[in-house]
Amino acid sequence: MDAPTPTILIYSVHKWSSYSAAYVPENILVDKTNDQSSRWSSDSNHPPQFLVLKLSHTAVAQSISFGKYEKTHVCNLKKFKVYGGMTEENMIEILSSGLKNDHKKETFPLKHKIEEQMFPCRYIKIVPILSWGPSFNFSIWYVELQGIDDSEVVFPCLHWYTKYREREAIRLCLKHFRQHNYTEAFESLQKKTRVALEHPTLTQLHERLVIRGDFSASEHLIEKAVNDGLFTHYISQQDYKPRWMQIIPKSYKEDSEENRPGMRGGHQMVIDVTTETIYLFGGWDGTQDLADFWAYSVRDSQWTCLSKDTEKEGGPCARSCHKMCIDIVCRQIYTLGRYLESTVRSTNSLRSDFFRYDIGTACWELLSADTATDGGPKLVFDHQMCMDSERHMIYTFGGRVLTAGAGGEDSRSSEAQFSGLFAYHCASGTWRQLREDSSNAGPEDVQSRIGHCMLFHTKKRHLYVFSGQRSKTYLNDFFSYDVDADHVEIISDGTKKETGKVPMTGYTQRATIDTELDEVHVLSGLSKDKEKRNENVRNSFWIYNIARNTWSCMYKSDQTGKEGSARCLHDDEPCPRFAHQLVYDEKHKVHYLFGGNPGKTSSPKMRLDDFWSLRLCRPSHDDLLRKCRYLIRKHRFQEKAMEDPVSALKFLQTELAETVDHTNPREAREFQLLTTSLFKSSSDFISIGYSDVDETYAQRSQLFDTLVSFFPDSMTPPRGNLVDLIPL
Repeated sequence: MDAPTPTILIYSVHKWSSYSAAYVPENILVDKTNDQSSRWSSDSNHPPQFLVLKLSHTAVAQSISFGKYEKTHVCNLKKFKVYGGMTEENMIEILSSGLKNDHKKETFPLKHKIEEQMFPCRYIKIVPILSWGPSFNFSIWYVELQGIDDSEVVFPCLHWYTKYREREAIRLCLKHFRQHNYTEAFESLQKKTRVALEHPTLTQLHERLVIRGDFSASEHLIEKAVNDGLFTHYISQQDYKPRWMQIIPKSYKEDSEENRPGMRGGHQMVIDVTTETIYLFGGWDGTQDLADFWAYSVRDSQWTCLSKDTEKEGGPCARSCHKMCIDIVCRQIYTLGRYLESTVRSTNSLRSDFFRYDIGTACWELLSADTATDGGPKLVFDHQMCMDSERHMIYTFGGRVLTAGAGGEDSRSSEAQFSGLFAYHCASGTWRQLREDSSNAGPEDVQSRIGHCMLFHTKKRHLYVFSGQRSKTYLNDFFSYDVDADHVEIISDGTKKETGKVPMTGYTQRATIDTELDEVHVLSGLSKDKEKRNENVRNSFWIYNIARNTWSCMYKSDQTGKEGSARCLHDDEPCPRFAHQLVYDEKHKVHYLFGGNPGKTSSPKMRLDDFWSLRLCRPSHDDLLRKCRYLIRKHRFQEKAMEDPVSALKFLQTELAETVDHTNPREAREFQLLTTSLFKSSSDFISIGYSDVDETYAQRSQLFDTLVSFFPDSMTPPRGNLVDLIPL
């Protein structure tokens, strides 16, 4: 049935943490944004702290709104959870989120459906976890619940929810009876209630594997499940594993610098995913800026020099610390900015030229001799550029503005200038400034910087900006900018120390985005350790899941740049570096890295010319099928070893051996130790209090439970166990 328009639920403050004093004013039900005393406030920030709201009557809670003080406040909830249920003792989590530290009211959807059916609540429990000021107590300024309290809707939901809980209780009993081989009780309860414990496929698997011990038939069932895509969700939840591979192009065999790009840092690369072609331009080789232009064909594994000197062909002059972006629809490459030593700067040399390269005609075009006079940015370096190919727009943000007569980058003779956020419309050739550089930290302000990451999400139409450096300040904030709504959203202000949970403060890291997977990938470079006041060049790879708002570290390497190891010709991963370039082929899910600076341990003029690919690998369907076969055959071998050691040995050397991943040290070692089972008597396999039949059933049940974990939750028995509900 169609639900009526949501109504505001009326509630009363029912209970708060008894572990500390808490002030609950009567006007917590009134949204007074300008009254700092109008709030619930805990006495401390130590758990447990919570606020329980008792609804005036049972209702479906669909969303919750939090009001705030008129200014940012350290006591705002940066992280919190919300629970709901019919009783205070039995609640489930219905929200895990956090508030932005601003003055705007925020509304969050609450989980209010199970199996696509709405369930009701009588109690709502708000549990603060973290405030914006880490050492401050928690405050809730105003709470409002939205949902449905129409009895014609709520009572059927309550009736369904009661039956759902009854059904789940029966399923827990069925699971317990079957696990312990209480066959009569299991069959009697199932016959009486007609409640299904699981999907028929799993019932069939249990009957063949656990009851009959038909291992071959069990393997066939698992193979069918894999082919039907039933393990796809499980695979999508697994952690990535990096697979680096050094690329040795065909031209390397000729050992000629003429046939491949030389050592460099501060260069630029873009990739055309439709043709699998990587374009590389410019950089600094340790002594001079470069003006060579290269194309690498992934399909042919071949570098091609498109130009030894682009300036002679009407293109940009030699440069480094510039930026490029590619329009894959029009097949055009744009480049902007560069770095100049202070000794060669003059008024004439500080014009910001802007070029476009047409891949089809192989021609350069000067779009602007000075973008500043056309309403665009001044001459900058270490900025960022992103292309919106759908609307043929370019976004450029940040970078240090070069000024005539200024000292070096760290000079104190003049205050550093940074560029703001600009948009360039390719069709009309016009610039527009979207945001000026701001040193403030307001909700719509953007603080410019250098060495940051900026990525464009083509589906969400958001720019994502992370980290960087501003003068001597190393930034670790993370924000997005909605290019259509002209709105800034702070994802993380970078003020809280979250060592090990987010990438280290960096200003030469490289990032890519996968809009299909909704992920941001960050490869570390030169990072700043604020505690030790030194710089580190280490390899680490981080993944930010946009939908879940979570960071995860795929791997960290303790390897640092060592003398004599700069080229990394024999390592299984590239050596740590900065000033490198990283591009991502979203279509084929491959990263490509080239060159860079290996750091202080090498010669000051040392630059790298190694070329690497990186695949982020999850188990494939074939990998998972092999693993399941290995688990089944390993158990089959152990049963054979009790009955016929000679037959078991033959099985071990043939059918079981072919399912082992011998490249996995743990699995290979486990396989080698299996031979010890051949020298045990049958009594060694029987646990105290079990007969051999009971033990065989129990071991098979454990194997069944392991295999079940690969299937979707909608097909499996309940996750919990009946005995876990018994209090100590």
